[in-house]
Amino acid sequence: MRVAVVVLNWNTVGYLRDFVPGILESLGSEDALAVADSGSTDGSLEYLERNWPQVLRVPLEGNYGFAQGYNLALGRLSSLKAEYYLLLNSDVQVQPGWIEPLVGFMEQHPGCAICGPKLHALDKGPDGWVRTGRFEYAGAAGGCLDALGYPYCRGRILKKVEQDKGQYDSLPSGVAWVTGAALMIRRSAWESLGGFDGEFFAHMEEIDLCWRAQLRGWTVDVVPESLVWHIGGGTLPQESPFKLKLNFRNSLWMLRRNLPSTVGPARAFLKLTARRLLDWGSALVYLLGGRPDFAKAVVQAHRDASRRHIEPCGCTGPRPRVLSGKLILLNFLNR
Repeated sequence: MRVAVVVLNWNTVGYLRDFVPGILESLGSEDALAVADSGSTDGSLEYLERNWPQVLRVPLEGNYGFAQGYNLALGRLSSLKAEYYLLLNSDVQVQPGWIEPLVGFMEQHPGCAICGPKLHALDKGPDGWVRTGRFEYAGAAGGCLDALGYPYCRGRILKKVEQDKGQYDSLPSGVAWVTGAALMIRRSAWESLGGFDGEFFAHMEEIDLCWRAQLRGWTVDVVPESLVWHIGGGTLPQESPFKLKLNFRNSLWMLRRNLPSTVGPARAFLKLTARRLLDWGSALVYLLGGRPDFAKAVVQAHRDASRRHIEPCGCTGPRPRVLSGKLILLNFLNR
């Protein structure tokens, strides 16, 4: 098998109804679509069986989150021996031909472990879904990390999202990370890296995976010839203390694992110290701003992060240039 497109679903039968037909239309003769269902109660699997029996169904026993859910799903799909896994959110609309540039790039660049398309925002209009020309919030044209490890996108910084005018199409394709909403990875790389860190549950797990890949000497790239449209925010609302806690906690785990091999132990210690101080500063801002639930989420994130031992990831290749010199210090307040 060439590509296994894998959608992780949890109670989004409406998205499956709207977007599965386009995915099936886009598949090549050696590709397959699988939907891993995280214990949905909305009849998702039954709907798939009635309408598209050719879709592979992978029932999971419960909602394990994005990270562990994909770990379990791809483990059960390993017998397919797909050359590439293509992780795709259930709220992504695709078009025919979007997979070919990704596969072509991988074949031409054997040192690339992970690649992804550009993402535009998909809006809901009175007559259905509306494809826009502006970048999507979470993935845009690939992601970067600033000097302190805060993530941002090419095409989106803080809450400012750009119109796509091709401004990133001619840039080098290498990025620090691509969003898990639409991520292609070699099966060999997935197995070598051990998949996602399942403890993350959701958020930052794809950045951690991309970072670990680069520490192994692989590259991570965006392929602008491939384009999809993403609704975004379909799992957790933006104003979710739980989402905020996951972002703060998982950021600390990611930095503790990957910073030492990227910048050296001494600089990693200084950067982590700065991050912790900024986190406590953000908790104070939330508290003074009348959001005690957000302040509590930051405190809980640090408490949970401190309870887990993280072994620094070794670097088998040259140190990757993952961090940029740019500082987006307030990005964490807008996630």
